[in-house]
Amino acid sequence: MRDVTGHRYLFSQLVRRELRRKYKGSSLGILWYLINPLVLMGAYTFMFGHVFRLQRFPDFPVFLMIGLMAWTFFQQSLLAAADSLIEQGGIVRRARFPRETIPAAAVTVQLFTFAAILVLLTPLSLVLRGTGSPASLLLLPVLVALLFCFVLGCSLIIAVLHAYFRDVAPIVTAALLPWFFLTPIFFAPDTIPFVQHHPVVQTLLDWVNPVAPFIAAFRSILYYGSAPDPGRLVYVFVAAAVALLAGTTVFRRMEGELAVVL
Repeated sequence: MRDVTGHRYLFSQLVRRELRRKYKGSSLGILWYLINPLVLMGAYTFMFGHVFRLQRFPDFPVFLMIGLMAWTFFQQSLLAAADSLIEQGGIVRRARFPRETIPAAAVTVQLFTFAAILVLLTPLSLVLRGTGSPASLLLLPVLVALLFCFVLGCSLIIAVLHAYFRDVAPIVTAALLPWFFLTPIFFAPDTIPFVQHHPVVQTLLDWVNPVAPFIAAFRSILYYGSAPDPGRLVYVFVAAAVALLAGTTVFRRMEGELAVVL
């Protein structure tokens, strides 16, 4: 992070370039990235809130949107970072700078969308749910920072691996679909009878899936109006630190030949 902030101008230009590229020629611009989660929320609310009725949650759209918000940030960041080094191959070959700046810029662009949805969702949740405390709300920026670090670490690994092995991005894309349905986005594991009778399955859904504790932490604050339990806070902190450390280590070990493979 020190290397990235040491090249603040380059980092800001990469972020602006990516924003312009994504929204160029679009009449709605960033609103499309707010509309997509809303469309998903409507579709899943209809299917799982009315058609299948797997579980009943008060204010189910809010419950669902919290999960979609965190998952969409994670998913879109990985997909954007995967191709980021290849798309910026010309800069990598011509200039010397911290290469991790490129995937970091891709993740930061996705963070803007995540933050916009969070800003809209927080007051809506407080009004509809009638819950929330100032102490728990103060944890929101901390959770956002931890989720950003976790996603950035994963994105660094995906970006540098895909630069060397072009099958990585398709594999990640394929893996994200079953991962999505195993993540507690439109359900809560502890309310499913099958999961209740199989503690191992609940442990897999709650703790082995590293995205699940982040969603549960955001849901604790925005949906239930309470601070996440200490164990979950420790988990997301450790997950963010490990992912960022692993991402930085892998990236720096493999970045030496980027100018050649790109």
